[in-house]
Amino acid sequence: MSLIISTEEILQERIKELSCLYDVSTVIVQHEGAVLDTLNKICSILKNAWRFSDDSIIELKLDSYYHCTAELPEHTVFQKSIITVFNEEFGYVKVHYPSVQFTEKHFLEDEEKLLNKVSSDISVFYERHLNKGKQELLKRSAERVDRLSILGEITAGIAHELNTPLGNILGFAEFINERSEEKQSQMDSAKIIKAAIYSREVVKKLMFFSCEMPQHMRFVKIIPIVSEALSLLGPNFKKASLSYELDFEDVALEAQLDTIQLTQVLFNILINSIYASPQNSVIKLKIYCIENSFFIEISDQGTGIDAAIKSKIFEPFFTTKAIGEGSGLGLSVVHGIVKSHKGDITTFDNNPKGTVFQVRLPLSTS
Repeated sequence: MSLIISTEEILQERIKELSCLYDVSTVIVQHEGAVLDTLNKICSILKNAWRFSDDSIIELKLDSYYHCTAELPEHTVFQKSIITVFNEEFGYVKVHYPSVQFTEKHFLEDEEKLLNKVSSDISVFYERHLNKGKQELLKRSAERVDRLSILGEITAGIAHELNTPLGNILGFAEFINERSEEKQSQMDSAKIIKAAIYSREVVKKLMFFSCEMPQHMRFVKIIPIVSEALSLLGPNFKKASLSYELDFEDVALEAQLDTIQLTQVLFNILINSIYASPQNSVIKLKIYCIENSFFIEISDQGTGIDAAIKSKIFEPFFTTKAIGEGSGLGLSVVHGIVKSHKGDITTFDNNPKGTVFQVRLPLSTS
């Protein structure tokens, strides 16, 4: 292959380079659908822009995307341009020639400039793509917050309206149960009492969810609260053939919070973990501080949370349990309490299996 290039060839190469830049810009502007499809088109355009286009092979790697216009020979010479996204290296684009026929001298200086320009265009394109994804995520998050806020107001009203009639039902059912001598009446009234108590607990959870329960914020020691919650749930662990481990750095750790509500958070997460855990496994609790916050991590070894429902688990009335086994309010109550304490809660996969619930709460809310 000749290294000497004539004036006519130079002009032809310039035309190819300009056409390449125009075509790449057009593909990026018209981008719809899959990112990989657009990157594949860019690779095809690049291939035709090089002097020996029949022998050129374009290799492109960007984040998790990869494309090569042909199978790479064992030995090649190539030009390379790094793709940076948000000032970080995210990949590269290379133009290869087989080294049995070509050397680095067969590349033109202007081709290197062209490659850098296309690499820059890809960077801008991918930054725009990632920003669009972030904007959509923020929009969905804002919409979800609005829905939860409205639902919180509705449930607060429902809870207040239900409290009085439930109290009356429970009171009269207990009265009938105590005064009746007929066995069937006693059995029926016992069922009413059980149903009323269950309904009252649901109402209580609704009030927690809507943050209608009064808070008594004071500085308390955290480890004794956690230890007491674990002790009270001891029979639940035993019945499920499970054990637990508590790991903490500072036994004297103090934070400003509502003791009852923190206990509610622990109960709800631990009961979920117990429900999800296989027999003879261990549920681990880790408590530690970072700067002005403390963290509680509860890890189980269950089947984990399906990615398709992770975004829904804190929504009220969402449950994967069978009908009658759960109200779907436990984790939404947890979410409401944590947010009212100016903290946050998240989940991630445990290793090698299971789920980790991480609660972050400030050491002081004042």
